[in-house]
Amino acid sequence: MTPRLGAHVAGGVTRFAVRAPRADAVDLCLFAGEAETRLPLTRSGEVWTLDLPGDLAGTRYGYRAHGTYDPSANLWFDPAKLLVDPYAIELDRRFVQHPRLGVYGEDTADLVPRAVVTGALAQVSHAPPRFQRGGLIYEINVRGFTLLHPDVPEAQRGTIAALGHPAVIAHLSSLHVTAVELMPIIAWIDERHLPPLGLANHWGYNPVAMMALDPGLCPGGVAELRETVAALHAGGIGVILDLVFNHSGESDVHGGTLSLRGLDPAAYARSTEGGLINDTGCGNTLDFANPAVRRLMIDSLDHFVRHCGIDGFRFDLAPVIARGPGFDPQAPIFVELAAEPLLADRIMIAEPWDIGPGGYQLGRFPPNWLEWNDRYRDDVRRFWKGEATIGTLATRIAGSSDLFGADCPKGSKSVNFLAAHDGFTLADTVSYEHRHNRANGEGNRDGHGENHSWNCGTEGPSEDPEVIARRAADLRALLGTLFASTGTIMLTAGDEFARTQHGNNNAYCQDFAVDWERRDVALEAHVASLARQRAERLGDFLRFAANGRWLSLAGEPLADWQWQDSASDGFIHEFPAEAGGGALRVSRSERLVSWRRQ
Repeated sequence: MTPRLGAHVAGGVTRFAVRAPRADAVDLCLFAGEAETRLPLTRSGEVWTLDLPGDLAGTRYGYRAHGTYDPSANLWFDPAKLLVDPYAIELDRRFVQHPRLGVYGEDTADLVPRAVVTGALAQVSHAPPRFQRGGLIYEINVRGFTLLHPDVPEAQRGTIAALGHPAVIAHLSSLHVTAVELMPIIAWIDERHLPPLGLANHWGYNPVAMMALDPGLCPGGVAELRETVAALHAGGIGVILDLVFNHSGESDVHGGTLSLRGLDPAAYARSTEGGLINDTGCGNTLDFANPAVRRLMIDSLDHFVRHCGIDGFRFDLAPVIARGPGFDPQAPIFVELAAEPLLADRIMIAEPWDIGPGGYQLGRFPPNWLEWNDRYRDDVRRFWKGEATIGTLATRIAGSSDLFGADCPKGSKSVNFLAAHDGFTLADTVSYEHRHNRANGEGNRDGHGENHSWNCGTEGPSEDPEVIARRAADLRALLGTLFASTGTIMLTAGDEFARTQHGNNNAYCQDFAVDWERRDVALEAHVASLARQRAERLGDFLRFAANGRWLSLAGEPLADWQWQDSASDGFIHEFPAEAGGGALRVSRSERLVSWRRQ
């Protein structure tokens, strides 16, 4: 039987177990201050273990692996490198980028975080997810959302604990948020090019240890996350973690040796010529044809459900987890997740694209998965910009059956969104026609070039009352469309009161904090009203497209709603009697989305 991986205390013994199948030897490194003690582990198949007497909870540790160093053969063993346990639960410090991390023979004990033995962790009673399809997901960058919140104690700002503050929960409740989706809170490292530019990664999509919470965002560790989740649950709000299993922060062949690369380099996919496959654009790709990689992901999800009560997960560049190497809708990971008792009922959300061959897989994930729908974002923006037909808009509002199948209105897989962390904010969508990313240090070449955005007559901030009024009307039209759409909807934190990134559509290395003192309170009240009306008629939005009548604005029946006339101004959809009656009205010229009860 394969030993349980990680560091665990039981029966008066602390066992350390780490997978390193091609290593010649592995040392456990125990730290007392900066003093390091090295102890050899014993091989047990592909795993190395060591039992030490006593409860060593709180002890800081790492590993050093011995063996051949030959990157051309995918062998990176270098005992000078302190390695983080891939199964670490807590770390004593954040990762820092440094050239020595990637230089053979250079010791890195002063740079790399130490894992912390956690001891026995409290378990959360298993309960159904606090989320249902058709609800509102609220995407949050934890630091940016809470850093300037005036009601949160200063010591909590920028941390997970801030999300459990009554003032934050009250705001979420006013929007009828069904679940918060937390952008990565796992310990990550900056990309190599950022420190020389004086920049840092503020989004977290560059993890190293897949279970270890970032000490800056979650200084209280697992207990802090568990208590925050409990507070949100008490407010009727579920918690979804945005996780990255497509790559790790060890980057390409010039990157640092921090964890998997120095212990089990076969975790990374390689081409038939031997080079690292880069289906992620981040230098490496985790190999989900490898059962050990799939086990790491499943064990990570199990940990967050078992010990923190997490309701679901969103997977960044999700086609990677179903590659072996090509994407397979029946990939082993889907079968294995469905067989896990604690995971089978969790909310699973795919970002259904990566940059590898055949990487765009929207609509091809399992029936019980939700999927980010970028076609919804683009087509709704294009309609209000004047470029898409009313038939296209109707298809998106009605659940995107062209993408997800004819039965999708019964419970659409679509996660409809107008803006997310990646791209323009909603307010910037109607204020900037072009990206303004020069602060990122890449000559304004990074980020999407085509955003289906517009500026209402002038690029960027304006004091012209006419421009301000046009932008306000456009925002209300966009938001009205979102809240009137079949399927799950997603709003990124701050878009309800017109947050801005000043035209930066790739703000991963910019420390933008939500400005709570300067928010657009009128827009915020409008969104709260939309959210209340949607919550009152949630069932209608899950089924209204299956029946009812589509009409022109003049009230004439439309037999075929795939209209090709781009000049058509809008439509009316009459709800069927079993949905309570009433109608949804969309008018492009009036910048109007409205619905009424019978």
